[in-house]
Amino acid sequence: MAEVEIGKRRALMDIARARNGRRTEQDLDTFLERAEKRAGLSREERLRIVEQALLVMEMNYVHLPMKRAIHAIDPIQQLKLLRFQLAEWNASLEPTIDFHRRMLSIFGSTRDLHTLYLLPQPFRDCTAFLPFLIEQCFDRSGEHFIVTRTALRDEDARCQSEDGREARFERGVEVLAWNGVPIARAIEINGESQAGSNPDARFARGLDNLTIRPLNSTLPPDEMWVDIVFRANNGVVATHRSSWLVHTTRDTGDDAAWSSSKRTALDVKRTRILEVKKDLYPRADAETLGSIEDVLYAVKKTVRGQALGYIRIFSFDVEDARRFRTAFARLITRDGFPQDGLVIDVRGNPGGNIRAAESLLQLLTPNTIEPESFEFLNTPLNFQICKFAPDDWNLERWLPSIGDSVMTGATYSAGFPLTLEPLCNGVGQVYYGPVVLITDALSYSATDIFAAGFQDNEVGPVLGTSGNTGAGGANFWSLDDLLRAQEQAPTSPFRKLPRGAELIVAMRRSVRVGLRAGSPLEEFGVLPDVLHYMTRRDILSDNVDLLSRAARLIRQRPSYRLSVTPVGGNGARRVLVTAASTVPTSRDSRRIARVDLYVDGRPVPSIDAVDGAVAPTEVEIAGPGRSRHAFEAQAWDGAGKLVAVCRASIR
Repeated sequence: MAEVEIGKRRALMDIARARNGRRTEQDLDTFLERAEKRAGLSREERLRIVEQALLVMEMNYVHLPMKRAIHAIDPIQQLKLLRFQLAEWNASLEPTIDFHRRMLSIFGSTRDLHTLYLLPQPFRDCTAFLPFLIEQCFDRSGEHFIVTRTALRDEDARCQSEDGREARFERGVEVLAWNGVPIARAIEINGESQAGSNPDARFARGLDNLTIRPLNSTLPPDEMWVDIVFRANNGVVATHRSSWLVHTTRDTGDDAAWSSSKRTALDVKRTRILEVKKDLYPRADAETLGSIEDVLYAVKKTVRGQALGYIRIFSFDVEDARRFRTAFARLITRDGFPQDGLVIDVRGNPGGNIRAAESLLQLLTPNTIEPESFEFLNTPLNFQICKFAPDDWNLERWLPSIGDSVMTGATYSAGFPLTLEPLCNGVGQVYYGPVVLITDALSYSATDIFAAGFQDNEVGPVLGTSGNTGAGGANFWSLDDLLRAQEQAPTSPFRKLPRGAELIVAMRRSVRVGLRAGSPLEEFGVLPDVLHYMTRRDILSDNVDLLSRAARLIRQRPSYRLSVTPVGGNGARRVLVTAASTVPTSRDSRRIARVDLYVDGRPVPSIDAVDGAVAPTEVEIAGPGRSRHAFEAQAWDGAGKLVAVCRASIR
């Protein structure tokens, strides 16, 4: 989503706040000069990195069979060849930057952002950037690439055309070429070096990574500056030269995130890009209906007279899934939040806590949520990991099937969910209006899993601004996770890497449920039910056309009300049941026909609806006077479909 620029432009080198009294930017040439003196790796250090990479790629990497087949690659042989060359002690060492290039190329061949070689210092905490952002939009003449944010000083934004006419490189200009290459082709070329699982994802990665390049997973740009040909807002075509700068990223807690990554699905590169964007382009303060930490905000949108709730979820990277679920439920049921339509926007969301993501689905549907399943690659080392890992990692479920693979010959273990029943169905539905999910090709990892669960459990339609999601279907572990998993084992093959280098690996693959049961999420992603091409008004005027499309989808779907209220407060022996339905005129069968009632799982007489509604009706609760009762109301439509569920605990 394009953000509105706030405040006057500040000097570029002051925009990303100094940390601990020191500057956080330097030009690329200065960074490379300093890095050359600090970046050297000895032969022994390189061998350690290659040997550990070979180990996790061969024994832990869950997608290896699929990647070999779908991309015709052999990263194992590439790593073995590199190890052989390093072991030849008489051979001279190539420059360290070339070693990093080879490692990145090997891991990049998998096109998997859950399986990465992360560079050591001095690259680890740095990001190269140009002081502007570009987004894609469409109209009847085709695709266009528009500058949506800049961090340029006024004098740096001034340009002249070849015939001497004035132009400004500013928000709203259209980019035509990048260093003499048509911009669309330049993005494609950049995308080929990114780890996108499908063409939509590769192009989106090429655009997302075009002006912000995390140096922990991407080599520094070859060029010191970029010449941009653009069409200014006054129609003049001119050229703007912009130099690469290097931003030192503040501590984002990556290590802390990896320490709990056993149930994490996160796009590490996209997370770094978002962190830099937040530093360079601070968000405008907007009037919201609420927010949760830095991961989401909610606003009320009015589209052609229709009030909608709009929630933008930037990340699922939260510590406590239960607390996140509770806060989300409180947000969507608070006074003033529209109850007849909800748009959940997860574009660009890099993922995070799988349990937190899946736990939200129950709040939006009467259906019992079936979480996605996860499988290990059957290898002796994974058997050892499941056997000796700490008890609270809960890996014993996978142990029998991995052990049986010696006889069955199965490639993958049995599948089990990471989100257990109490978390994914313990609360149930609290929002009764229609819900639309918006995705794009940068929706990745836990967000892929959330979108798959949304579709597989028939929560509502998926509206895509790309033809697919990022297609990242795995739970990754870091090398540190693997080390800790083997602390109780008699021996462990894992070793720490030198100078802060790191490996992360897709450890368990996600498998879909419902009508697509058994299909891997990796590579195939979540195809949208409806596709929307972003317009210029979308990227410059707060997604107006996108939200209009979402509103049309919402108007086509029924909206319900269902409530259960104790009568007389605490200690009441009666409840008040109310239900209502609003449906499109052509879908009268979707009106509520009856409400079935249950006390402690046992049925009590149902209430028949009149014209799709149940007037406030008191229901007597039988049972011991001081017991707490689980009361559930289930609303069914005229076609016999469950359309709403409300639970209450009655004393």
